[in-house]
Amino acid sequence: MSRLRADLILLLAAMIWGSTFVVQKLAFLDEAGEATAAVPEDGALGPLAFTGIRFLLGALVVLPLALRETARAEAPARPLDRLGFVLCGVLLFTGSITQQVGIIGTSVTNAGFLTALYVPLVPLLGLFLLRRRPHWAVWPGVAGCTLGTWFLNGGDLTGMSQGDLWVTAGTVFWALHVICVGTFVTRSGRPLTLACSQFVTVGTVGLIAALLLEQPSWQSISAAWFEIAWAGCLSVGIAFTLQVIGQRGAHPADAAIILSSEMVFAALAGAIVLGERLAPDQYAGAAIILVSIIAVEVLPFLHKRKVR
Repeated sequence: MSRLRADLILLLAAMIWGSTFVVQKLAFLDEAGEATAAVPEDGALGPLAFTGIRFLLGALVVLPLALRETARAEAPARPLDRLGFVLCGVLLFTGSITQQVGIIGTSVTNAGFLTALYVPLVPLLGLFLLRRRPHWAVWPGVAGCTLGTWFLNGGDLTGMSQGDLWVTAGTVFWALHVICVGTFVTRSGRPLTLACSQFVTVGTVGLIAALLLEQPSWQSISAAWFEIAWAGCLSVGIAFTLQVIGQRGAHPADAAIILSSEMVFAALAGAIVLGERLAPDQYAGAAIILVSIIAVEVLPFLHKRKVR
């Protein structure tokens, strides 16, 4: 695969992920265009049911590739690896549900840029949990993300909405998920099996919790079939597969920049579909976050290349 084709594949994955923020928002807007409650009424579609169903659909998309990967493996997956796959799923569920609850109460643009704050958290958590010393670019990156978040919320962090707080809290679990996936995909050498396993875990936990806490009706689920199908088949199933394929042929620095564009596509989709607009200081905050995240991901690769 050529580098250009790999980059285009990653760009398509980023476009799908960015547009999915809008879909996640649309699934919880009423006929008047107002956000429904994060805690649904009896029979209504809730975040738990939406998350559970979409990830089970994504698992079905990846399942044939995972079975093919398993058939070609020289030995079965080790029990510790299987346990790690489930742990990845638990972290993915926690990050996904906090993000989904947050999107209901904030704008798509804010959700996209705030979710991306997990990027500088990954090396920071790696320092405390795995004793991995991060690249120096992490520290100005964290400062830049903090400053950008301040501008994104109108120059007052205390003015963050409940939705913003939910999305921001979820970044901790997204970062832990990245670390967990990196650990167990390296140990097992089974990226597609890990993906399918974690998707099944998220879907199972989400549906069980939904039946206990939300009790959605079939009518409410079928009314959101388009949003569920988009978020499940495209965002979870196809986009992940595109990422796996694209990163095999793309330069790591290219992949970092392109995948970071997810937040930009989220803002564009929010502006086009929902008519969202930012104030000048909020645009400045979004730009600072974007630059900081790209710096955190790209500068270490450039440093390694320079040393070589």
